[in-house]
Amino acid sequence: MTLPHSPNGHAARTVCLFTGTLAAFAGAERATATLANALAARGHRVHVLSLWGHTPVFPLAPAVAHHAMFAERVAFKHHYIAIVRQVRRYVREHAIDVMIDVDPMLALYTVPATLGLPLRRIAWEHSTYASDLGRRARRWARALAARRYDAVVVLTDADRDAWRTHHPHAHARFVTLPNPLGLPIPDVPPEPRSEQGILAVGRLVPEKGFDRLIDAWARIACDAPGWQVRIVGDGPLRDALLTQADQAGVANSVQVLPAVADVAQHYARAAIYCLPSRRESFGLVLLEAKAYAVPVVAYAADAGPRALLHDEVDSLVVDDGDIDGLAGALRRLIGNASLRRRLGLAGYAHAKDFGADAIAARWEALWAERASTLERAR
Repeated sequence: MTLPHSPNGHAARTVCLFTGTLAAFAGAERATATLANALAARGHRVHVLSLWGHTPVFPLAPAVAHHAMFAERVAFKHHYIAIVRQVRRYVREHAIDVMIDVDPMLALYTVPATLGLPLRRIAWEHSTYASDLGRRARRWARALAARRYDAVVVLTDADRDAWRTHHPHAHARFVTLPNPLGLPIPDVPPEPRSEQGILAVGRLVPEKGFDRLIDAWARIACDAPGWQVRIVGDGPLRDALLTQADQAGVANSVQVLPAVADVAQHYARAAIYCLPSRRESFGLVLLEAKAYAVPVVAYAADAGPRALLHDEVDSLVVDDGDIDGLAGALRRLIGNASLRRRLGLAGYAHAKDFGADAIAARWEALWAERASTLERAR
């Protein structure tokens, strides 16, 4: 049978992105919605199957079908058999050609659910390989994906090498594909900002290091009258961060604002972006900031930021944990508008490589290439 082709020349496929949820403001969820929309725009039939959460917080294109198995998060281990059965039923009813697990942990459901079914399986890893979160089940799931899947997609070459090292006899190919940029890139670089704002975006959890940003800001705030720090996100540390700012004497210049789907409004106002993370597998926020020509100050935490940032070209990169260094880099940008503009324009040019359609085309080529390999093997 000859498959219909997308407007871009590749055979149109029925693709299912299987995820925990789209009902949370987080990087993997944003990337999932962005990729789903971009694949649909390229002519594919796209489904998103979630474990829980009927209402996505990131918009899905009308052509993308979304189905959640549960309204709220449940103890999934108590529903394991039911989930496997639901996944199998969904895959068969919709004739899924390509199954993309947004977390390799989902292999624990997908492998038994798709036994004997003619589809390609791809795991999409959003964490660094070292981040197994102390869970034996995650290690099992990664090993299962390496043995049984057609491909495992990771975000950096360093993680691709780690997968190869830990799974030398894998069936899966290990492929580096960056996350797609979820925001539309302005046609021209935005003009320099009149507002004096330092922006940070992410979950309010220890890994994101917003406490370190407040510590650094407290050391220079008196030298930067009129400047504000805006931390945008939801999470358990909101009150702790506000208390820290108050105790450091900078409560009047630090805002902690709720996460929003339209985060572009914050990038459009920011003069500087700061990434103070302790761990960061990729750092999609860095690309979002660059898309709006916002210069970046960041800790060189993990492989993702190191791969995305170019010190003194589009950012100022500081040794991880050096609070004085972070404060000094912020002070340097605050006092030098021409440096802010130079770094911002370089970042804007770099962000164009990560547009959603360009990344979706690379996913398309991944399963098309794998299909050709399998056909030659037959």
